[in-house]
Amino acid sequence: MSVERPDLLVRLDAAAEAIRSLNTLLAAEESLDDVLKKVALNAVRAVSDADAVSITELQDEPVRTAASTDDGVVALDQEQYDSGRGPCLEAARTRQPVRVTMRADGQRWPEFVEAARAAGVHATLSIPLIVPSPASGEDELVGSLNAYSRSTEAFDVIDEKIMGLYTEAAARAIAEAHRWQRLRDTVEQLETALTSRTEIDQAKGVLRTLYGGTADDAFARMVDRSQRENVKLRDIALRILAEVDRRGED
Repeated sequence: MSVERPDLLVRLDAAAEAIRSLNTLLAAEESLDDVLKKVALNAVRAVSDADAVSITELQDEPVRTAASTDDGVVALDQEQYDSGRGPCLEAARTRQPVRVTMRADGQRWPEFVEAARAAGVHATLSIPLIVPSPASGEDELVGSLNAYSRSTEAFDVIDEKIMGLYTEAAARAIAEAHRWQRLRDTVEQLETALTSRTEIDQAKGVLRTLYGGTADDAFARMVDRSQRENVKLRDIALRILAEVDRRGED
């Protein structure tokens, strides 16, 4: 399949607009999942003939597709994860862009190329996704940004450079989303800890009322029950409070 590529200025203008739109993500304080989804959607606008985009994440095991614009390409990503080889993995591992045409790379990645041909994909372009890490001062490899095309037989070097520029801008938005995600997680953990402390103190008060003794004696009772029942201390406190409520209803 051979189609006329858009004019270079048109391609550059589309990429610039997609990159500018990432600025809204930097200020939005959105969740990491939402940011990854929008990064993928904007990448389709940034790269001419990119019909679908996915984001491969390597930070956790197993490797996964963290976001995509088309469920069909998720299966192509998974084919690579299952076989342990393919352009999205190579781009991440080598930290270099990888361009693939299904006519030329069948021997290099036979499983992936066969699946791509079956899905009507003619070309792919994968760019390593490297996120700045202010905490460590070093860049952190997250995975890769993968463009899939059903409308052209090959991405060219201009697509590669545009995708690289876009990915650099996207990395800043992702890094900011990571930061906000960590802050939200910390706040949630503190809220849980404070709630647990309140419930444990209430349960200690109930035990002192029922059995007398000091606050330390009541706490020791709870710890002993927690160990015997193999249940977290907070859950023991909740059970004690629930038991008191049931007695009050009888």
